[in-house]
Amino acid sequence: MSLVLDSSATLAWVYGYETTDAIRQVFEAVADDGVFVPALWRLEAGNSLAIAIRRNRIDTEFRRAALADLALLDIRTDPQTESNAWSDALALADRFRLNLYDAAYLELAHRRRLPLATLDGEMRAAGALLGVPLLGSI
Repeated sequence: MSLVLDSSATLAWVYGYETTDAIRQVFEAVADDGVFVPALWRLEAGNSLAIAIRRNRIDTEFRRAALADLALLDIRTDPQTESNAWSDALALADRFRLNLYDAAYLELAHRRRLPLATLDGEMRAAGALLGVPLLGSI
């Protein structure tokens, strides 16, 4: 596996007009080597697409196509997300003043010693302090 992918980087790829060269490179790596995600990734990505439908940004056909495209990728759910939620991830959330969802991505990248693909500024700052390689710059 090549990296840890968060929902902000995922959605930047899904919405073509938000895609940058850095995000294209991330998804080339995803296509070549696959990724790890915490157990909440599918919920976050799906929720963001559901909200986009409610706000008339996309329609259900766009969501269906986006989810079908994502399903083709080698995306592996980390089996330890839940067991680390109230320990290591919570400690990172407290240390860096992150929500626990974001800290789960950071914990996964740190534990597996993988780069983290995110557009979230607070996660990027925390990752830099932890020495986690960062991908997907804005």
